[in-house]
Amino acid sequence: MIDQATTYFEGSRGDGLQPRTMEVFEDLGVLDEVLAQGIEPPAIRVVIDGRFVQERRMAPIVDPTPDAPYPNARMLGQSRLEAILRAKLAEYGVRVELGTALETFTQDADEVSATLSTGETVTADYLVGADGGRSTVRKTLGIAFEGSTDESIRMLLGDVAADGLDHDHGYWFSRGDDPTNAIMLTPLSGGDQFQFATRLDDDQLEPTLETLQELVDRFAGPGVAKLRDLTWSTIWRPNIRLAERFREGRVFLAGDAAHVHPPTGGQGLNTGVQDAYNLGWKLASGNEEVLASYQAERRTNAERVLGISTSLLKKYQDGDERAHERGRDTQQLDITYRDPADPAVLTTGDRAPDSPLVDAKGNKIRLFDLYRGPHETLLRFGPTEPSDHPHAVDVVRADPTGKAYASPEAFTYYDAREGDELLVRPDGYLGRVQRAR
Repeated sequence: MIDQATTYFEGSRGDGLQPRTMEVFEDLGVLDEVLAQGIEPPAIRVVIDGRFVQERRMAPIVDPTPDAPYPNARMLGQSRLEAILRAKLAEYGVRVELGTALETFTQDADEVSATLSTGETVTADYLVGADGGRSTVRKTLGIAFEGSTDESIRMLLGDVAADGLDHDHGYWFSRGDDPTNAIMLTPLSGGDQFQFATRLDDDQLEPTLETLQELVDRFAGPGVAKLRDLTWSTIWRPNIRLAERFREGRVFLAGDAAHVHPPTGGQGLNTGVQDAYNLGWKLASGNEEVLASYQAERRTNAERVLGISTSLLKKYQDGDERAHERGRDTQQLDITYRDPADPAVLTTGDRAPDSPLVDAKGNKIRLFDLYRGPHETLLRFGPTEPSDHPHAVDVVRADPTGKAYASPEAFTYYDAREGDELLVRPDGYLGRVQRAR
């Protein structure tokens, strides 16, 4: 793993983690740390012309259910999340090599040979370009990055402390003559900083502390908040693009190298995580038929997610009063790789839901506990014969005995009856569904 940057990124950037991403992090063994360092999405105080108007949330906080244990988003700055993932990576003896750029590469039917800025040549079975919107890998492959950049919209973003504001809340400051043109301050976990965001109409303004303070004084009023400790800032333009393809031979694209999104809806980072989660086990398998499914599954999903992000951005542009609201379509729990013509309630390509289980000794566990790890799982309902699958999980409705677990809930969540068998992929999606006749 190489990164041409000489230091690790420090800043919030993509700080919204969706429910499906939380499930991925549980499988990877980093969820406890993500929960400990993150915060739940705060209530936003809407203040117009200096007068408090209402308190609102992007989505209601809801209780977990047995099949969806993490139904709410979580807020955690991207650099802090990356540090958690690097620490987990280090447990496997792998580190990210900073100051190391990919110069070029070639490939043949058997391997990829990459030349690095250090002068090294690395030979590997596969190459994954997760190198951002300006991807060297994508450009070297000559893959078109289809879409557009809207130069008419500029957003100023930054991480800054704000004395005078309650850090347990977010803020939307605007004026009565144009209430959708505002500055938004969202608290960041692990300190007293907020993520600052606003539309920037003046092309001459730079993302400095003085600029941010001037905007706060303009929208919130002088003396409402004193800004300090600006640690990261950027000016962003809507860049909505999708790679023409996600693979060429032994080289794959993932994350922003394959698709870039508006920040509306908090989809970009989460979609990149899902790309890697989908691709990782397929690379490990080395099975060409399995690897061929990466582009079909992830490009279709990226196209859908780009549509969601773009639609939400348009709502903001149009001044829609409900533009801040987020629905189930942003949670990524409904991602599916199913055949659209399949009418089944749950079928091949769908997410495998969680469920409580009870073993013969009365111990309570979850299906997600048994799915955890880089293996596939054969889920069998009311089997009559033993299985030689190394990760078979047998479920009965009641009275668990031997290796069978009792879970009437699982029968419901999997729309199952006795004799059904479902193969759960390492990434928690159904790879095969065999229903009893």
